[in-house]
Amino acid sequence: MEFWYTEQHTPDVHFSIRVERQLYSGHSEFQRIDIFDSREFGRFLTLDGYMMLTEKDEFIYHEMMTHVPMCVHPDAQNILVIGGGDGGTVRELLRYPSVRHIDLVEIDEKVVEVCRKYLPSVASGLGDARVTIHYEDGLRFVRKPVSAYDLIIVDSTDPFGPGEGLFTKEFYGNCFKALKDDGIMVNQHESPFYEQDAYAMQRMHQRIVQSFSISRVYQAHIPTYPSGHWLFGFASKKYHPVEDAAWERWKALDIPTRYYNTQLHAAAFALPNYVEEILEDVEP
Repeated sequence: MEFWYTEQHTPDVHFSIRVERQLYSGHSEFQRIDIFDSREFGRFLTLDGYMMLTEKDEFIYHEMMTHVPMCVHPDAQNILVIGGGDGGTVRELLRYPSVRHIDLVEIDEKVVEVCRKYLPSVASGLGDARVTIHYEDGLRFVRKPVSAYDLIIVDSTDPFGPGEGLFTKEFYGNCFKALKDDGIMVNQHESPFYEQDAYAMQRMHQRIVQSFSISRVYQAHIPTYPSGHWLFGFASKKYHPVEDAAWERWKALDIPTRYYNTQLHAAAFALPNYVEEILEDVEP
């Protein structure tokens, strides 16, 4: 008997991976957590049945979340990661010698526990001395700090369930307040391809634009996410994501990457016309 993981991307589109075995299944206070093993994508994590990452393509997401802002602000020292309990974003941040401290705010302690056990290559940096893990609501946590962080990475799940509060105007306003004068915020921005996802992306961008004077969207191809076409948001008080990028300084760091490079960084902000049209409706 074959065992398949299937996720509904729309009422008319399903995405499936043949599973070799299920390594873990359990419920936390917040959600169902599953770890599967597959021949094509290796181990993968789902929350409430939705794909979060696979061993085969997680590097694309985590590198684009991390190295784009760090190339623009290579001296970032104090960083806040909201969500990201799998540890992939933290792993990439720790490659930078400038990073002194990372606050990781993850609402679900069970996610961290499970990823440390079953996805050690992703969660490898969570025990680093520069990392402090806070098991609490990111919306509540970010209300407190003022001018504290060089970079905030919102590595959230989709805009429903435990992560719903991380897509509000209040949340983005508090992120603005928590950043230093030259601070940057990066967030996963959903997909523009299917209608429901595109609406969520548009609404999110509108709220970010209301807080940040510099707000741009960039893209990557992530095979296991809905449509494979995925967006990220770059917002800053000071820096433009391409014009102010420190290309040569970043190259001099000699950080090993499998997806990100400086040419791709610049190109990622050149969006297809259909995406530009969606964004035009909410940009000033």
